[in-house]
Amino acid sequence: MSVSTEHRQHGGHTHGHGPGCGHVSIPHGDHVDYVHDGCMHRIHEDHVDECGPKSHVTHQGHEHQHGPECGHVAVPHGDHVDYVHDGHRHASHEGHWDDH
Repeated sequence: MSVSTEHRQHGGHTHGHGPGCGHVSIPHGDHVDYVHDGCMHRIHEDHVDECGPKSHVTHQGHEHQHGPECGHVAVPHGDHVDYVHDGHRHASHEGHWDDH
């Protein structure tokens, strides 16, 4: 799955993300996101970006309902919770699930 994300540099980020950094890591398309302070960070060249979708992408045909007992990793993300499923994150949005 191709992941199209915005390039939003996270300014003043001095922590170096990587294996063993202490933050949850989540494979996301062609990179790895690191959960930090309610955001998803990704390493980009010599800085860190906040990883988020460029547009609203509905996950078509997703009948599984995520929640505290669904068995998928729950990740706080801003004002909602994403669930890691099939190599990407799902977020509840107006009666359906979005791909993040």
